[in-house]
Amino acid sequence: MYLSVQETAEYLNLPVSYLEQLIQEKKIRAVFDGDQYLINRDQFSNYHEQMEVYKKMFQEWLHEPIPEDWDAKDED
Repeated sequence: MYLSVQETAEYLNLPVSYLEQLIQEKKIRAVFDGDQYLINRDQFSNYHEQMEVYKKMFQEWLHEPIPEDWDAKDED
């Protein structure tokens, strides 16, 4: 499903100018239909799914216990 830049901005809670900048920098794939840019909504759905996985992994890493200090001294 394709969304206009305005609809995408509302969907992502981002300013329209920021999305237009990302389109110009080719960081977001968009199709120009002669009147406006259209953005595929699925690319953001995949992005959100990946971000949720990374957030979960990061939270697990934060809660991982710190290993005990094994006190590696040089005994020479």
